[in-house]
Amino acid sequence: MKLIKDIESIYFEAKPLVEKRWNEFVNLGENGTELELFSELSFCVLTANWSAKGGIKAQNEIGPEGFAKLDIDELEYALRKVGHRFPKTRAQYIVSNRWIIGTIRHLFVLPYYQMREFIVKNMKGIGWKESSHFLRNVGYGEVAILDKHILRLMNENNLIDSIPKGWTKKRYLEYEKILKDVLENHFNEPIGKLDLYLWYLVKKDVDK
Repeated sequence: MKLIKDIESIYFEAKPLVEKRWNEFVNLGENGTELELFSELSFCVLTANWSAKGGIKAQNEIGPEGFAKLDIDELEYALRKVGHRFPKTRAQYIVSNRWIIGTIRHLFVLPYYQMREFIVKNMKGIGWKESSHFLRNVGYGEVAILDKHILRLMNENNLIDSIPKGWTKKRYLEYEKILKDVLENHFNEPIGKLDLYLWYLVKKDVDK
C-alpha cells in the first residue's frame, strides 16, 4: 500500500521528532497539573477548524492561568489577538468547560474509551476528533485523530470511500479501526503515535 511505503520513506527521518513529542505527551499525562491539563483540553477546543500551530501560539500567549481564570471578554480579546477564526465562540466554550478543573485527573482511572466518550458528552466544543486529540496529547496511544489531513490520506489510499462531513460515534470508531488495523500491525506502534508520522508526512513537521 502506498501509505505504508510513504510512512516508511520518512520513518527514520521523523523518528527523533516523534519520540521527543511523544515523551512530552506522556510527561503531561503523568505529571501535568489540573491547569496544564485544562490548557491542553482548551488547545483541542481551539484547533477545531483552525490549526495546531495557532493553538500552540494561543497556549503560549494565554497560558494555563489565562485559560482557567480570564473573564470571557478578556479571553475573547486574547484569542482575537492571536488570530483565532472564532474568538467569541471558543472563549464561551472554554469558560463553560471550567467546571472540570480539579477533576480532570480523576478521569484517568477510566478506560480510555469511557474517558473519551465522557469528554465528548460533557465538554463544549469537543467532538470525537477533539476528544481523541486530547487523549493522545496526554499520552493515550489507543486513539486516532481523524482530521481532514488523515481522512484525505485514507481516501487517497482507498481505505474509505468518502470523507465524512460529520461524525457519529459508530462511524468514528469504524474509521479509527480501519486505520489501526492497517498501520499498527505493520509498524508495531500505537495509532496515536503513528499520527505524528502521518502529520510529518503531510506537513514535514511534528506539531501536536
